[in-house]
Amino acid sequence: MNQDEYFSVHAGLTINVEPLPEHFALPDDQAFLQEIPPLFRVASECSELEHNADKVLQQESKSMNRTLLDYLAAQNNKINLLLAFVLRQQDDPAYRQLTETFGASQLTYVSQQPLATGSQVRLKLFLENPPAAVYCYADVQDCQPVDGDAFQITLHYTRLQEEDRDLLIRAALHIQQKMLRQRALQRSEKQ
Repeated sequence: MNQDEYFSVHAGLTINVEPLPEHFALPDDQAFLQEIPPLFRVASECSELEHNADKVLQQESKSMNRTLLDYLAAQNNKINLLLAFVLRQQDDPAYRQLTETFGASQLTYVSQQPLATGSQVRLKLFLENPPAAVYCYADVQDCQPVDGDAFQITLHYTRLQEEDRDLLIRAALHIQQKMLRQRALQRSEKQ
């Protein structure tokens, strides 16, 4: 699948955007994997385990005890809350931005500081559902002035683990489903 084929959703994710020097050389795949902070790897693995467990539980839920399912859901929620709290400690206020849109191939955000098209950034994305964080590199695809002294910046991922791309897809789908449910609810309230 071509990276441009992934859809984006309008949502405000907390991100850290660290501009890199002009002649920065991206790490090769092996160096990139070693560079990913351990907490980001743990969060990614936890999210993948939860996703796989959810699929199994959905298949087996009819034959399982409701009390046991509720208990497992409560334990999962506690772990997710703790994981989200720990991941938030990786958020650096000096580089903090909020996305306008994001997807599995790119994101946009508005900043007071412009970035040169083609320049490289180190990027952290903090996801709420599934609770995880993504560490990657991106290049500046576009930087357009908006609202006087602000700039809308489009970043395209250049180094991203496939597992993290899957996380971004699941996060985008979760947000899209939530938006569709809200629209359906609004329609039913109008009738």
